Amino acid sequence: MKAFIYTQYGPPDVLQFTDIPKPTPTDDEVLIEVYAASVNPLDLHLMQGKPFIVRLMAGGLVKTKTSDPGF
Repeated sequence: MKAFIYTQYGPPDVLQFTDIPKPTPTDDEVLIEVYAASVNPLDLHLMQGKPFIVRLMAGGLVKTKTSDPGF
């Protein structure tokens, strides 16, 4: 499966288009196929880590714990 991921805070240049393993649902989950997605201003703020308080939402002060926009 292809996805855009990021491992550090910064401008849109930190995004990387990579292969990731296909998720496997558990007994109480459903796997759906998404054909299109959007990115909103909150995703940009989380990716850049600005303002600084946003880093608490993303889960890391220096490096982000989440790696996919739109989580």
